[in-house]
Amino acid sequence: MVYADILHNQHVSRLLVFLRHKGITLRHLAFGSGILVFLWTSYFTFFSQPRRVQTALPSSAILRPAVEPTTEEWHNRAEQVKAAFVHTYRGYEEHAWGYDEIKPVSLQPQNNFNAWGVMIIDSMDTMYIMNLQDDFKRAVAFVEQSTWDVAEGYYAPFFETTIRYLGGLLSAYALSGEPILLKGADVLGHLLAPAFLTPSKMPVFAVSTTKHVNRGGEIGSIAEIATCQMEYYYLAKATNKQEFFDLAHNVNKQLYNASIDNMGGMLPTRWSLKTAQPTDTSLSVGAMADSAHEYLLKQYLMTAQTDKRSLELYLQATMMILTQLFYISPTRHLVYVTDTMSERFVPTHTFEHLSCFLPGLLALGAHTLPLDDLASMGIDLDALSQTFSPDARAGYAKLKGFNLKDVHMWAAESLAQTCYLTYADQPSGLGPDEVIMYTSPDPAKQRIKQGKSGGEKWVDTLVRWKASGSRGTPPGLQMQAPVIYTSHDRAFGPDNGGPLRDYALKKTGYLLRPETLESIYLLWRITGDSRWRDYGWNIFEAIEKETKVDGGYTSLNNVQFSPAHQRNELPSYFLAETLKYLYLLFTDEEIIPLDTYVFNTEGHPFPVFQWTEEQRREWGAP
Repeated sequence: MVYADILHNQHVSRLLVFLRHKGITLRHLAFGSGILVFLWTSYFTFFSQPRRVQTALPSSAILRPAVEPTTEEWHNRAEQVKAAFVHTYRGYEEHAWGYDEIKPVSLQPQNNFNAWGVMIIDSMDTMYIMNLQDDFKRAVAFVEQSTWDVAEGYYAPFFETTIRYLGGLLSAYALSGEPILLKGADVLGHLLAPAFLTPSKMPVFAVSTTKHVNRGGEIGSIAEIATCQMEYYYLAKATNKQEFFDLAHNVNKQLYNASIDNMGGMLPTRWSLKTAQPTDTSLSVGAMADSAHEYLLKQYLMTAQTDKRSLELYLQATMMILTQLFYISPTRHLVYVTDTMSERFVPTHTFEHLSCFLPGLLALGAHTLPLDDLASMGIDLDALSQTFSPDARAGYAKLKGFNLKDVHMWAAESLAQTCYLTYADQPSGLGPDEVIMYTSPDPAKQRIKQGKSGGEKWVDTLVRWKASGSRGTPPGLQMQAPVIYTSHDRAFGPDNGGPLRDYALKKTGYLLRPETLESIYLLWRITGDSRWRDYGWNIFEAIEKETKVDGGYTSLNNVQFSPAHQRNELPSYFLAETLKYLYLLFTDEEIIPLDTYVFNTEGHPFPVFQWTEEQRREWGAP
């Protein structure tokens, strides 16, 4: 053993003499050893992680195609969307005509919305837009025979009936001028009116159209209460009937006069139908609240920008949304909108697909309103905020010095990109219904439980960006490539998926929803940036690949798999909204100009109109 050590030392001495002769010192050896250790560690840190697959989507999904499609190619893509509509509607006609919807896998009819044929009426304006005139004529004949009766003991849900049936009839009438459709809307509007027979005159959950009575609790969600004004205002204009105007106008007055200062002027989720006051302080732009905030801007635009109260509520609400509900993830810097649980605006970091309507709404507001000159509209946000809570006022103050039009567009484009990436990140190429956003680069430190704070507000990153000289792109606007993980690599809640994992799926299903495509369509029309069309095409290709079945298209249970497990559901809004927005996105002609039409929350375009002097004088119209 001693001899071996001596021999070893001799070899080492000879090696050192040789290296010194070659100009290599111990310092060089130490540096080289460090490099080897770094490479060895990097291999096990990065390459031994679960493998990310970036081939589940076409190469154009990464950012944009190398060569932009021609006008003819976009036309062909629009025709493919039209063919998807025809395929769906033929399946419904053959297997479920007259019923509400079809189960597209089992080819069974079902009645789940009053048994009035919601698939027909909800999709009539899409037929008209796509020039499917024979289908449209058969639908008009169907409406002419409709009585709007319900079965014994059944109550029609007011919210869904208003946006799908009443909205569908009114929009199809607005586009076609067919009097049968206005007559049907007139009758249906009267039959739904008992929903407003509450102490506050705000609508209750459901109504019997045969017994003319309503049903529901004393507490309602703001989305179901305040998503009827567009329909009833336009019905009043089209029929010249004050009773319809009064129903909608009362809802607006109650919202404007409600005690919402502690929520920064934003509409919380639950309200009393007795007092017309909020019963909680939770804030959201997702389920239970989304379309109420949407209608603040849209009814203002629809009535030729004369309703200043709705405008004030919209500006207050969006200021709160941007300063209290917008966050940015720590690694990929994805901007997202969440909801809050208390008066102190504690975030849950849940991000819903339903919230993906918001980018389009913000872009529409920035496109149509002089947000950089609110004084020209007689709006003083500083004055409006004086009665708000300290947290709300502090949020308002952070955006002072920014051009509000720019901020709204930055928010719209960055949030729309995140909505798209929740699709492009999945092996199926389709988006989940809900995700939980991580607030820490280390998943082990993620605070997932509801009611826990954490995360960085987007507005704070904007303030730092401006303080640093506004160098580079505003936070969240950097274009991001998808990071697609294999299905076995996905998990609920925190996991060890590596540093690019910014969120975990909470609800894995894809329900054929339109919200992301609605925003993509509006951003394409408003900005002219063709990447939004590219994103829409990627989504449509995934819809064709994963959801098409003999009876149309079906919802999915889990977007983490391809082929994805099918759900046997085909909601009418797939024809009313999802395919409509895709068709309009790929059509060069602006069939529905944004300055002359406004889409309701079900994707039904209503015309912009002005109240007459007589209606202003006698009805109190704005």
